[in-house]
Amino acid sequence: MSKERRLSQDRVVAMVRPASEPTAERSEGAEAETARPVDPEVLERAVRRRFTAEYKLRVLREADACQEPGEIGALLRREGLYSSHLTMWRRARDEGTLQALTPKKRGRRPKRADPVQEENARLRRENARLERRLHQAELAIDLQKKVAEILGIPLKTLPDDGSDL
Repeated sequence: MSKERRLSQDRVVAMVRPASEPTAERSEGAEAETARPVDPEVLERAVRRRFTAEYKLRVLREADACQEPGEIGALLRREGLYSSHLTMWRRARDEGTLQALTPKKRGRRPKRADPVQEENARLRRENARLERRLHQAELAIDLQKKVAEILGIPLKTLPDDGSDL
């Protein structure tokens, strides 16, 4: 195998191998490296970080205590934060409340329940229930009429006064 081809294979293997994995030592006579296959499993989705108000205040106190150049950068690297975090947290702290530093719930705000709409929905459900009962009652009356007709029993009819009730 040519030296150029071997170098290109080493580059490909280095790109495929995770950074935490040590590189395999190649012996002088070895033609192919025993590279582990890439893990095809998809990693779990990253979770948004949430910081408590106490943590934010502690970090702000530490940042305010920094006097030497580069100390704040070291603090941010150690904590895994960005300078924009400090800016936002200082602004919230200056507004004056500890509650301003607590993380806010993300997403759409729930709509307030309109009492008129709730009443409308309740009346619609009740109307649908009563219509089902009326349909069942009409079926039972029709069945009684057919049974009476088959048995020859005369039914009394009420005079029609023109109202639906």
